[in-house]
Amino acid sequence: MKTVAIACNTLKDEITLVTDELKVNYPIVWIKSGQHQAPQKLNKAIQNEIDRIGNVENILLLFGSCGNSLYGLKSEEARIIFPRVDDCISLFLGGNHRRKEWDRKAHSYYLTKGYLENESNIWTDFTYSMAKFGEEKARKIMKIILKNYEKLRVVETGAYQLDEFVVKTKDIAAQLGLDHEVVKGSLHILYKALRGEWDDDFVIIQPGEAVDYPHLLFSFGSNGVQ
Repeated sequence: MKTVAIACNTLKDEITLVTDELKVNYPIVWIKSGQHQAPQKLNKAIQNEIDRIGNVENILLLFGSCGNSLYGLKSEEARIIFPRVDDCISLFLGGNHRRKEWDRKAHSYYLTKGYLENESNIWTDFTYSMAKFGEEKARKIMKIILKNYEKLRVVETGAYQLDEFVVKTKDIAAQLGLDHEVVKGSLHILYKALRGEWDDDFVIIQPGEAVDYPHLLFSFGSNGVQ
């Protein structure tokens, strides 16, 4: 066995779509969702899984850097490979450069089905505040948090039917006072990752080497990161 992937459960719809199409048959270890806002916790969970993996050449991490949650990860036996993206939204949009292009048009909060259902997000924050403080105070809190945001953008990844999901996100946008927009995503980095096309869009860490901060400074790469 040459390759094992470790992936966040939040990305499962999209990764399953790609693996089914490519007929990928190497194992994928799923990390429990809901840890993106706790980078140290996510880091520990990934390292624990790396430590359990043996007799492979490559450990493919299907994550963004997500608040430097990949910092310090290390395998004594295998290469560690991960995409040059800041977070999972950038991964679904086709790279950091595409994320920046969309943000230049309007500063936005992004959602996918997996992120809405599995992660702490702006909607869970709002409903929590509603339950704890009441509607009036919760809306004031959200107004402060979202003061620089114009839109709620749903990333169309192609991994699920949008109709029912968009009904829900339109209501969320209305509740939060944001314009709603569906934007076309791209899974080309996931396809490259799972085909083993590890070019300049990926960081490759050699066995015995730890992920360091320079590895997480995505200044170059064919995906156009600036």
